[in-house]
Amino acid sequence: MILLIYRAVATWMVLHASLLLAQDVSIATLDPEMAVSKKSAGGIDWYDVTQWGVEGRILPDQERQQWFDRLPASAQGSVTKNVWNLSRDSAGMMVRFTTNATAIHVHYKLKDAGLAMPHMPATGVSGVDLYARDSHGDWRWVQVAKPSSQEVKAEIVSGLAEGQREYAAYLPLYNGVEFMSIGVEQGRHFAGLKPREKPLVFYGTSITHGACASRPGMVHTAILGRRFDMPVANLGFSGNGRMDKAVGDYLVQIDAAAFVIDCLPNMGPAAVAEKCIPLVKQIRQSRPDTPIVLVEDRRNTNDWILPDRQQHHTDNHAALKAAYKSLVDDGVTGLHYIEGDHLYGDDADGATDGSHASDLGFMRQADVFEPVLRKAIGMQN
Repeated sequence: MILLIYRAVATWMVLHASLLLAQDVSIATLDPEMAVSKKSAGGIDWYDVTQWGVEGRILPDQERQQWFDRLPASAQGSVTKNVWNLSRDSAGMMVRFTTNATAIHVHYKLKDAGLAMPHMPATGVSGVDLYARDSHGDWRWVQVAKPSSQEVKAEIVSGLAEGQREYAAYLPLYNGVEFMSIGVEQGRHFAGLKPREKPLVFYGTSITHGACASRPGMVHTAILGRRFDMPVANLGFSGNGRMDKAVGDYLVQIDAAAFVIDCLPNMGPAAVAEKCIPLVKQIRQSRPDTPIVLVEDRRNTNDWILPDRQQHHTDNHAALKAAYKSLVDDGVTGLHYIEGDHLYGDDADGATDGSHASDLGFMRQADVFEPVLRKAIGMQN
């Protein structure tokens, strides 16, 4: 009897599942919070962000092939092909504005049709991430655009509390942008805010680039920008952050608050020994007083069970420590150092794939960076 009841229930469950499949019930139907962003309709005033500028776009007076490229057009003939192609991503760019709107829209077209990666969602790869200042002046997350097509014209958020406030919208991390406008209801106040000067400049790898944040605002560079309330320039080049002199040629042109060199995840000990000292001296020659922060590579979160990987990190750390000591002994001043052993934490849960940070890993990384950067730029706690 029990067996007959079990078989009847199992048959009902199979038929019910088949019926749901036949009806093509989407996850967005079951959970509206999982839906893509609602398409914008009429009654909206649109504001082109290029009319007042975005932060994270270095050397804005130099000619660019596309307005939202991270490097000027001249870099195509000097940096490697991979660095050039990756520089077309809008990683780290952020636009600020004030409005009293109760709904905020965005209209942008992505450079690439691929919206996501196997281990990184479309919200991080191709989304626009919105923050606002609260009544205390602190940055707080509001909502992220959830793209479903190469061109996005959508409502990021509605039902906002009345009041004038400052907003910040972070651009996509692993995609480029062809154009972008912010939209608010007609008749509402809107003003773009000019990009701030003297950014924190990060030169690094895929981790700096933003892999694998769920949203553009969750990369450690963006987190630190909010904590310090400072502009940030993200020069992370996935798989290609290698302390290259050609990239250094652009770093030295930036009037930076500090340079953070975080390239070890793409390098080995021999390359670190060869290239670290020349890059630091290249920067120091042109920028004698700007702080320079050297960062060890994070340990892969599974290196505890991968001896070869663990040894690689240990050797990399030793090579950077040796370069740092040599620079200090040679009289180079304004150097600071961040160790890599605890960047992702100590529980093996700070990465998405062992190598690239999850949101948890990025937050932990920001916590380790913060006191060193505060000291470097002379900012009080």
